[in-house]
Amino acid sequence: MYIDVHCHLDMLKNIDEIIKNAKKKNVNVIVSAGVDIETNRKTLELSEKFQEVRACLGIYPDEALKMSDKEIDSEIEFINKNKEKVWGIGEVGMDFSGNDKDNEKQERVFEKFIELSKKLDKPIVVHSRKAEEECIEVLEKLKAKKVVMHYFSGRLKLVERIVNNGWMLSIPTAVKNSEHFQKVVEIVPIENLLCETDSPYSHPDKKFPNEPANVVESYKMIAKIKGLGLNEVEEKIEKNFERLVK
Repeated sequence: MYIDVHCHLDMLKNIDEIIKNAKKKNVNVIVSAGVDIETNRKTLELSEKFQEVRACLGIYPDEALKMSDKEIDSEIEFINKNKEKVWGIGEVGMDFSGNDKDNEKQERVFEKFIELSKKLDKPIVVHSRKAEEECIEVLEKLKAKKVVMHYFSGRLKLVERIVNNGWMLSIPTAVKNSEHFQKVVEIVPIENLLCETDSPYSHPDKKFPNEPANVVESYKMIAKIKGLGLNEVEEKIEKNFERLVK
């Protein structure tokens, strides 16, 4: 069984067809992430409609900056109320790319979601663009345990720090052409790896849109780089995924 630990199904068309394509490739678990109030609702609906879909609910850092503290707290309460239907918290984190972003507010909101993930004992899926070290510091400060660093593009020293904390790194399908992610696979123990598509983005052949069926490409690259059989990689990553929800 293959697992896509991070995608955005709500951004894809013909979702019935997308799910069929995934099942043909034995991609039987698809974790779809919300990024705001609307997509959180859509993600929950998809998880209730398709048994393969797990819901990950959160507020993307850029979206959080458009919301009041009251609106954010209300959404956190919504997630809390739906905790039985939720696999994890995400996509949340911090993003310091671009100008004029309220970094203090981003950190404050991120801390709220970390506390929520700890309270619910759910994995947290972290976005950390241009804020890689800062995200790690906040997670360490709040002693987060069930952490998935999604599409982590930070320095390899920071990758080592993630591993030392016992967290997971999810390897996107872009690994097929990305020297950075190939290096990450090389240095990270397989016990700390998961696979993702980040659909509709990050297509392994630089096309658009990507879809969960393509997550197999991440598995293949891990197998190639680690010198392991594809079945062995699939089994180990399934165990990693299961550890997150124990």
